[in-house]
Amino acid sequence: MAQREVQQELSVDQYTLGLVGPDQEWAGTVADGGTIETYTPPGCWGPMITPEFRGGHEVTRPIRVENAEVGDAVALTIRDVEVTSLATSTGSMRERTEAFGDDPFVDHRCPDCGTEWPESIVEGTGEEAIRCAECGANASSFGFEYGYTVVFDEDHTVGITVDEDAAHDLAEDATELMDIPENSRQHPILLYAPSEMPGTLGRLRPFIGNVGTTPSVELPDSHNAGDFGQFLLETDHDWGLESEAELEARTDGHMDIPEVRAGATLICPVKVDGAGVYVGDLHANQGDGELSLHTTDVSGRVRMDVEVIKGLEIDGPLLLPNEEDLPFISKPYSDDELETGRELADEHDVDLLDEMGPIQIVGTGATINDATENAFDRAGSLLEMSEGEVRSRCTFTGGVQIGRLPGVVQLDMLAPMDVLEDRGIAHLVREQYAEGGREA
Repeated sequence: MAQREVQQELSVDQYTLGLVGPDQEWAGTVADGGTIETYTPPGCWGPMITPEFRGGHEVTRPIRVENAEVGDAVALTIRDVEVTSLATSTGSMRERTEAFGDDPFVDHRCPDCGTEWPESIVEGTGEEAIRCAECGANASSFGFEYGYTVVFDEDHTVGITVDEDAAHDLAEDATELMDIPENSRQHPILLYAPSEMPGTLGRLRPFIGNVGTTPSVELPDSHNAGDFGQFLLETDHDWGLESEAELEARTDGHMDIPEVRAGATLICPVKVDGAGVYVGDLHANQGDGELSLHTTDVSGRVRMDVEVIKGLEIDGPLLLPNEEDLPFISKPYSDDELETGRELADEHDVDLLDEMGPIQIVGTGATINDATENAFDRAGSLLEMSEGEVRSRCTFTGGVQIGRLPGVVQLDMLAPMDVLEDRGIAHLVREQYAEGGREA
C-alpha cells in the first residue's frame, strides 16, 4: 500500500537485477508534477561482468507516476546529473563464449560447473577476478578487447587515462572509488585495471544512457531498444522473442544519446499503467555514436521533474535538448531572422509560418537506416505528416544525428507550433526554448 502513496518528491536507491517490465517491484509513486531523485550505480560494464545479472545494466526499480495511463506520455525534465565516481574503466569488449549461451548480456552460466546466473565472488584484480561462488571458475562473460582506466578531477570537468601501475592501484580500491551504492549488486569494472592509451585527456559532460518508461513485456534492460533488442530474436533463453513485431513492446529507454543531460526534457511513451519510470547507465562522457559500444560508466545522482501528457500516444521517446546542443539549422529563429523572413514573405506574397519549435524524434532499429525509417514513421504519426513532408522538413530545418551505432538516431525538425499545440506538448517546447531555455 505504501507504494500507492503519492509523494511530491520521491527518492529511489533500489535497483533491478538487469530487467525492466510490468512485473518488477515498484519503487513508489510520484505525483504528476512531482520530482524524482535517484542514486544509480554504473551501467554496462559492472553488470556485464557480474554473472548474477539478467541484463547489461543495473537500473532503478520502476516508479509509478500519478495519473499516467496506457496511451499517455510522461515528460521528464532533467534538472541535474551529478557524477559521484572518481574513476572508471572502459573500452571495447571481448566475449568469453564459454560463459554464456545465446547472449553474453543475458543468459550467463559458469563455464566449469554449468550453474546458471551463478553467484560470484571477487579474488584479486584483473580479468580473472570474478569467480563462481560454487566452483571458483572465472564466471564473467566479458573481458576487454582494448581497455583503459580513467581518473577524474575533483569537479568532474576532465578525465585522464592512466598507466598499468596506477590502474592496479585504483583497482585495489574499486568499490569506494566508483562509489558503488550500498544496494547495488554489481562488481565494479575498475577491478579489471585495463591500462591502454595512458595520458589521454578527455572532456567530461555527464548524461543518462538508459532512462524512460517500462515496456509492456519484460526485457533485459540493456535490450530495451530497437538495435540491442535484435539480440533477443530467435533465442532460447527466458526473454527470447520470436519476431521483430514483438519488439514493438519496447520503450527505447536505452538510447545512449549524450544530449539526454541536465537541462533537457525527454518525453516518453506510457505502455503500462503508472508509466514505470526508471533511470540508469550514467556516463561521464561520450562522443556521438558510442563507437566502441561502451563509454565511461559512473555512479551518480539524478533529479528530474515529471509531468503526464494525456493521450499523446507516442511509440518512442521525443527529446527537447538544450538549445546549445541543437544543430545550427534546427535552433529557434532569432528576432532578426524572423524579421528578414517576414520581409521576404511579403515580397513574394506568401504567409510566413513563424511559429516553429525544435523537436527530436528518437528512432531505433537493427541498423542506422532502419532506425531512421523508424524515426520517420514516428514523426509522421506524431505530426500527421506524410513521409515526404517529414523528410523535406528534416532536410530544410533539421537532419539526423547518430545516438549509438548500430541503430539509434535523433531526427531533428523545426515543427509547426500549432501541430505541437494539438498534440499537447507546445508548452514544453516553449518552456524549453524561451530565452535560451534550461541550458545546464
